[in-house]
Formats: sequence, structure tokens, C-alpha cells
Amino acid sequence: MTTDELIAKAEQFNMKTYNRFPIVFAKSSGTKLWDVDGKEYTDFLSGIGVLNLGHSPTKVINAFCAQVRQLGHISNLFYSEPQIELAAKLSSIAGGGRCFFANSGAEANEGALKLARRWGKNISPEKTEVVTALKSFHGRTLATLAATGQPEKNELFAPLPPGFKHVTFNSIAEISKAIDEKTCAVMLEVVQGESGVWPATPEYLLEVRRLCDKHGTLLIFDEVQTGIGRTGKLLALEHFGVKPDIITLAKGLASGFPIGAIVATDNVAAIFKPGEHGSTFGGGPAVCAAALATLDTIEKEGLCEQAAEIGQFFISQLKALGDATNMIEDVRGIGLMIGITLSQPIARPVVEDMLNKGFIIINVGDKYLRFLPPLIITKTEIDDLVAALKNTLEANRG
Repeated sequence: MTTDELIAKAEQFNMKTYNRFPIVFAKSSGTKLWDVDGKEYTDFLSGIGVLNLGHSPTKVINAFCAQVRQLGHISNLFYSEPQIELAAKLSSIAGGGRCFFANSGAEANEGALKLARRWGKNISPEKTEVVTALKSFHGRTLATLAATGQPEKNELFAPLPPGFKHVTFNSIAEISKAIDEKTCAVMLEVVQGESGVWPATPEYLLEVRRLCDKHGTLLIFDEVQTGIGRTGKLLALEHFGVKPDIITLAKGLASGFPIGAIVATDNVAAIFKPGEHGSTFGGGPAVCAAALATLDTIEKEGLCEQAAEIGQFFISQLKALGDATNMIEDVRGIGLMIGITLSQPIARPVVEDMLNKGFIIINVGDKYLRFLPPLIITKTEIDDLVAALKNTLEANRG
């Protein structure tokens, strides 16, 4: 079928929940994608921060397929070796703790919120409130939408679950006022992703940790997008020296296979009792095998270190582009999680023009661009993107 025929069929049978670009992809490898017409694209989005090893990583696919042939799915009423090994691995990465496995970042965050509420009510019936940040994004279930600090995303679905406060990100004054004895948890992204890549300051996270300790409040770090090497460390929290009580993971954990994970300290994890939380598909043997292969590859190939080095290069090239064009107000990010603010509201046209040139990037609103390339991206590919972006910015100059 042609591109037009396939899109027409999709429009007939799919719910219209995505503002899709008119491209139908057919195959992929490494940092490249090809559409059904054979056009090649360099991927600087990674399925929104998922494909840290690039497309179709051989070791991960082999591990998944081998596990499917041996044992593909069982109920969580039983044990499987891949899930046990992955739990042990994530506990080691997090510096201790116990794991629960789900199927997505939203599910992981939902489970973390349930765990925090359960923990808080064990102390006091009123200790149920959760503090999150404005411009945050934690998922699209009702509870994670309530946690998300973006009114434009959640107003249509009111009434949402109560008990959430939203404060300005990086404002110590605001969060100091928000946390009290009724607060069971503070949930933060170490780097806010969906709103345009905004890193926390070290001073902010340290003070939040102190406040949580003072009030007997749990600290949850949502590392769904920042985890698994994206920022140049396996966990972004390693940049800040702050240890939370709960960590949530998902996007980069299994190279595109659906998984989410909660890692909680032993004393917090112990609050959940059998039957209080669960998942039919969470932590299946095959997807856990894919996650183990992903982590093994990242460690053995030094991709965290590579992400840190290449990320610095990418940021320097984007800053130089801003100086050359006077069309970039700000460049920010950690590792290969990078955002820029344009001086003009042309982000969507820029993204569309870059697609025509064979580069996949994403916009946030009308002034922010976001870059989340695979950790295997090369300096040559970055140079090619920056050259194309220069032409695009100049062509769209108001």
C-alpha cells in the first residue's frame, strides 16, 4: 500500500489521539529509519527517549527471541529467572531496594503513587498528599495526570483524584511551603522532559531531600525519561548526589520492549502486601531478558560515558549555531537530553522542515525544540543535523 492509502486506513480505524506526521515507517537500523517510500531519516528522537541503543539492537533482539522460545510469559504468581536477575541488577544500580515491574512509565508512576499513599496512611490517615512540580509530566492515567503539573492536559478529564499540590520547579521557597505533615511524597523529574528539558539545580534537590527527611515524607524521582544512560549516567540522580526513596524507570530500560519499573528502599517497599498491587504482563521473562541485554550493552560499550562526551559536543554545536543565526535564546541539557528555546515561535514549522530534510526532532509548543538521539549517535551525524538546522532556521526567519 502507498503512504496515502495507509494513512487513510489509519484515519478510518485509529482513535485520533495523536497529531501524527504524514510518514509511515517501514524499517530501521541503528540511528536510521526508512519510510515505505524508501526515504532515509536520521533519528534524533529515539521513540521519545526509548531507543538508547538505537533501532533493532542485535544483542537485545537475540536475548528477547531466545527467551520467548524458552519461556515467553507466565503469571506473576510464579517466579522467572530473568525477572529475578533484573530486579537484582536494578537494586544494585539504585544502591539497594526492591523492585516492582509494570509495562510503562505511567504504570510505574501510578504504582509509586499507590505505594507512597499506602506508606503515608500507615503513619496517619491524613498523610496522603503528594507534591509535584508545575510543567512536570508523569503520565496519562488519571492519577499520573493529576500529578502532572500541566493544567491544559488535565482539565478536560476532571474530576481527577484529589490530594496533589503543584509548585514551581526549582523554587525552594514554594516547595518549603507546600510540604507539611500531611505530605506523603514529593514526586519530581530530575530533568523535566516533556516541557522542554529543564534540569533541576543541585541546591534544589538537596533541599527537597532535607525537607522530606524533616517532615517524614518520601522523595520519588521520576526517571522514566532520564534513566538508563540518557544523561551520561545510568541514573540522572547520580549527577546530583541525592538519593530518593523511590525511583521509577521505563523508556530506555528494554530498548523498545514495554516495561516499567519501581525501585523502592527496603523499608518503603515492605509496605505493599500481597494483593495490594499487581500486573498481568509486568516483568515478563522476555521483556526482562531484553532489559538485561540493554543494561549489559550500555555498560560493556561505555555508552554512558559516550553520551556524556557526545552530549557536550552536541550542546557546543547548538550554542555555536545560536551565535551564528541569532535565532536560539537558550541551549540546555545533560548528556543526550537536550532542549533549545527559539527566539521566534516557529518550532513546528522547523520540525516539519527538518523531517523533509531527513532528520527527526520534536517540538514542545511553538518555541522549544527537543533532541533525544540514540546514545550511539556520532559527531558526524550531529554536524549534519546542525547544518540542516541552520538552513531551516534561516529559511523560517520571521
